[in-house]
Amino acid sequence: MTKGYVYIATSLDGFIAREDGAIDWLMKQNTEGEDYGYDAFTATVDGLVMGRGSYEAVAAFEAWPYEKPVIVMSKSLSPEDIPDRLRDKVSLSRETPEALMQRLEAEHWRAAYIDGGLVVQSFLRAGLIDEINLTRIPVLLGSGRPLFGPLNGDIDLVHVSTKSYKSGLVHSHYQIA
Repeated sequence: MTKGYVYIATSLDGFIAREDGAIDWLMKQNTEGEDYGYDAFTATVDGLVMGRGSYEAVAAFEAWPYEKPVIVMSKSLSPEDIPDRLRDKVSLSRETPEALMQRLEAEHWRAAYIDGGLVVQSFLRAGLIDEINLTRIPVLLGSGRPLFGPLNGDIDLVHVSTKSYKSGLVHSHYQIA
């Protein structure tokens, strides 16, 4: 089966976005040109699977940030909602996480980058995440959209590594036990 990998940033209190979906706090970080291992990570995946909220946030960027195929899981978007500039880069899926991963396996994807809070949560509940790369940003938001939510049971993790940066960001890598 295609492996699912998460690479995501949260505020120190565990939020991936403000209540309204804004990620302005993330964009204010002084990263001094550091990519925190992102380029090396994305070189290992065949494409991205993200939710509608994540897609809408990055679609608003001046330049599309992804070179690999992006699949947006959404029950509300239609192909007409994808702007012409992204039609050859973005596809939509209404499949369950299990069905999507089976299709990606049939399409010979070895690894999928899973992004977006609700999508990550649904893939975790389905047992389809193999590794989590989590970067904690030194800011407290107090409220917002959490990365993690209700689970069917405990998910044990194995710590692989943690690296801290001068900017105050802390990146941890975990495998699902």
